[in-house]
Amino acid sequence: MREYSKLKEIANKIRIDVVKAVYNAGSGHPGGSLSATDILTALYFDEMNIDPKDPDLIGRDKFVLSKGHACPAQYAALGERGYYPVEDMMTLRKINSKFQGHPNMKYVKGIEMSTGSLGQGFSVSVGMAIANKIDCVESRVYTMLGDGELQEGLVWEAAMAAAHYKLDNMVAIIDWNGLQIDGNNDDVMSVKPIDKKFEAFGWNVLSIDGHDFQEIFSAFDSARAFKGKPTAIIAKTHKGQGVSFMTDEAGWHGKAPNDDEYERAISELGGVI
Repeated sequence: MREYSKLKEIANKIRIDVVKAVYNAGSGHPGGSLSATDILTALYFDEMNIDPKDPDLIGRDKFVLSKGHACPAQYAALGERGYYPVEDMMTLRKINSKFQGHPNMKYVKGIEMSTGSLGQGFSVSVGMAIANKIDCVESRVYTMLGDGELQEGLVWEAAMAAAHYKLDNMVAIIDWNGLQIDGNNDDVMSVKPIDKKFEAFGWNVLSIDGHDFQEIFSAFDSARAFKGKPTAIIAKTHKGQGVSFMTDEAGWHGKAPNDDEYERAISELGGVI
């Protein structure tokens, strides 16, 4: 039986780690990291078959963060899961640090794919899922895209391929917080209706509250049971979730908090500076 209260505690720790790392770096992407935190917590601490003591475990499930700029949340999740000491990621974006502004699979344990150029992580995930089918491997592939990332054309080429090859071993999670670096998605270039678009491309589509663990796991369970199509989970989230003055503010897409904002954010999250 899943302990949702425990998962909420872990997610809160990850949010504290994110804020600390971005503050120490003096740059980074806190907004989209905080919106993705609950889903990453569910994946790394329950859903996926992984082993931090054996990051290269044969037959493991794989996660690719296609919205690679949100890597502070992924770094924190991996650290809290035991892949390395959480303190290590506090070198985020520093010279010679393994923990750069976008994830690099060659340097950080648990990173399955180097990402950053939007859309490419999703495409590689399709290739991973195809490889599993060819090799008759039962493991699953999960990938997270930002909603603004859906403006990239290669996303839809990959979506078409995934449906064509009936990749029911693949789950795409769209972190739908409605905002991107230049503002509201609808003002920059609307990606709506997200659900109808994925359905038209041949996907099984589910819509959830991306901060509700019960809904998150219900969607994962449904995706696992659904056969013949890949599943897209459209997760409605809030950019900057957990920190009041960052919530639903596009300006927090890619900037670090100052001293006062940092203290306020950590205080709201119940952390210690």
